[in-house]
Amino acid sequence: MKKAFIIGLDSAPPGIIFDRKEEFPNISKLIDNGVSAKMRSIHPPITIPAWMAMATGKDAGALGIYGFRQREGASYAGIRLSMASDFIDPAIWDIIGAKGKKSVLVSVPPSYPPLPVNGFRVSCFMTPDAERDYTYPAALKKEIEDKYGPFIFDVPFRKGSKSKLKDDLFKMADQHIGVLKYLMITKPWDLCMYVDIGADRVQHAFWEHPDIVVDYYKKMDRGIGELLEGLDDDTVVFIVSDHGAKTMKGSFAINQWLMDKGYLVLDESPKKGLEIEKAKVNWSKTKVWAWGGYYARIFFNVMGREEKGIIPPMRYEIWRDKLIDEIEDIKGPGGEKWITRAARPEEYYKEIKGDSPDLMVYFDDLSYRAAGTMGHESVYLSENDTGPDGAMHDWDGIFVMYDPLDKRPRRLDTISILDVAPTILDVMGFVIPSDMRGKSIL
Repeated sequence: MKKAFIIGLDSAPPGIIFDRKEEFPNISKLIDNGVSAKMRSIHPPITIPAWMAMATGKDAGALGIYGFRQREGASYAGIRLSMASDFIDPAIWDIIGAKGKKSVLVSVPPSYPPLPVNGFRVSCFMTPDAERDYTYPAALKKEIEDKYGPFIFDVPFRKGSKSKLKDDLFKMADQHIGVLKYLMITKPWDLCMYVDIGADRVQHAFWEHPDIVVDYYKKMDRGIGELLEGLDDDTVVFIVSDHGAKTMKGSFAINQWLMDKGYLVLDESPKKGLEIEKAKVNWSKTKVWAWGGYYARIFFNVMGREEKGIIPPMRYEIWRDKLIDEIEDIKGPGGEKWITRAARPEEYYKEIKGDSPDLMVYFDDLSYRAAGTMGHESVYLSENDTGPDGAMHDWDGIFVMYDPLDKRPRRLDTISILDVAPTILDVMGFVIPSDMRGKSIL
């Protein structure tokens, strides 16, 4: 039975890893002697829920998680962060753990709070601070901090000095590689997985400075080389990303647009940058509102569902059709045609759990963020409304699989992120659960 070693580079795009692979000799070796492919992310292509989709072989609809935040039922104000405990479907480490196999998991989102696992777990960037319990078992925290100091979960990448941010990103990478190497050597494992959030942060902060972005990947490549030295020939290596990245052209203020259309009504004019959660919404007159982010989640105020709903249920589909047509007809700031997709969740998912939005919107094929704030002079914003940002998420991430005992190079066109969990289980000799949506590429 083989072991699996998985390195996740959050948001790593094919345009960097594949097109410039000669600058990353260790990753290049894996690509040239293994299987590689662009990897299509899920709807929506964002960190949470994409990493858990990869680990479970199930999409966001089946998982019931549609982003970093969750709406609580039909509440107007009930919003909370998605946590590890919200994902109840078994991940690959749960499946192999039930058969007695052990895992080492470091920074795999979301892993706060750190739930029990047959093995060892260090929490991810969702952890509030190092004062919390962030390991399983709990005693592992002291073991790590005695050698490496308090674990660095993330860096503030949308504010502060860019010079300091770069130093902090490289410092975090050094610490994480050190912790991972230590756990790999000192703990028993059959599956080891680490997700580097720094790759995502460096792209958001320095996308317009590709030399810095590439320098970061070079650093990660050197770290990967160090980690590979400790592996035997019975360990299959995976390098993966949850989605890709591309240039952010700007933001579209979706709630301001809804206000202009008369669908969202406030009791007082909004100040610039007002968040929908803090606005004095007149719910008795509001038909539609939205959450912003990498994509827009559109919610309807439906009679009998929301407390002050005004859209009659029999007109619900009429309203969805109407909004889809109007949103997809939105043009860019210069009147240019956009490739905007507004879709019903059931168009993407066979099964819909949790509190899904009524519509999901990608503006200009993810080139524009959805700005949820209001009070701007225009619905077109040149920047992100939540802080400086140069990159948007893109559909395709990367997939690399290297088996030291089978070095036949194979380049596939595109695989699905949902294929990763079945492939890992297949590599390790486990039966693939029938409810996984993906398939093994072996």
